[in-house]
Amino acid sequence: MSAWVYVLRCRDGSLYTGWTNQLEKRVQTHQMGRGGKYTRSRLPVCLLAAWRKRSPREARRAEVFFKQLTRDAKMVKIGKWGQTKAAARIRLRTAAFVD
Repeated sequence: MSAWVYVLRCRDGSLYTGWTNQLEKRVQTHQMGRGGKYTRSRLPVCLLAAWRKRSPREARRAEVFFKQLTRDAKMVKIGKWGQTKAAARIRLRTAAFVD
């Protein structure tokens, strides 16, 4: 079963990283203020990037790796790894705010 690692950009410009089996549903949960405590106080949030992994275990490992990076390194990885088409579609459907 595949899973996703995702990065949200919060209203204050901070980044939130998580993993899930259902990306679109999880992003919507965050946007409704029912996601993590961190994002709840920083609404609205916007999906910045997401990557599909082969398993939940692989997604959790990727999440831990990504969270250990500095903000600058995270932005480089986001640019280097690129945006998946699925993440772009979900971002459009769940857009909470525009830059």
